Amino acid sequence: MTDQPDLYKLLQVDSEADPEVIQAAYRRLAQKFHPDLATGVGAAERMVAINGAWEILGDPERRAAYDRQLAEARRAPGPAAPAETPASTRAATPAATTAPPAASRPAAHRTASGAAAPSPDQVSSNWTSGRSNVGGGYDERSMRRPDGDGAAGPPPGRPSGSLINFGRYSGWSLGEIAGRDLEYLEWLDRMTIGRPYRDEIDVILRQAGRRRSAVRDDKPGLFRRR
Repeated sequence: MTDQPDLYKLLQVDSEADPEVIQAAYRRLAQKFHPDLATGVGAAERMVAINGAWEILGDPERRAAYDRQLAEARRAPGPAAPAETPASTRAATPAATTAPPAASRPAAHRTASGAAAPSPDQVSSNWTSGRSNVGGGYDERSMRRPDGDGAAGPPPGRPSGSLINFGRYSGWSLGEIAGRDLEYLEWLDRMTIGRPYRDEIDVILRQAGRRRSAVRDDKPGLFRRR
């Protein structure tokens, strides 16, 4: 089969063509390459090939047998399985590409959603509260929307610190929010609406390990803590 021409290509039809289509194609080509009409070089040989293709494809049983042979000839062998990496090659792999064991990796902080929390926000020892670099996912434009106020539900109890009367945690104290959503406090620390609570939030974030001072700076400054 590999040395034989594709009979469908000889008749210029698709392998799925209906018998009527194949017959029409044969007649058209026969008129074009018939020795009485075609005078070009190779016309006679082309006509012989066309007749041979029609003898097979024009007979349902012979066409079915030919299709089976064609399918077997066209069936490509399966791709070879990738060779296993030799042990010597694996041993030569740089150690930098190997992840360190879990025991040697520092434990990451987790947010309320389970995602890894950002590293602690390092600030100067003379730095004042209200300038958190982290905390997001909250839109201050929706803080006072009816469907946003109190969306977190009733407070869990054991209040501590100032009480919030707006937003999703309306009715909660800062301490109760800290036990549920530190990211919200980080966001509130950045917003104008949270200005009255910045000192309390600063203490909470430091106690939670989400903020720490850098090397102490005793130089007086505009934002020096008192």
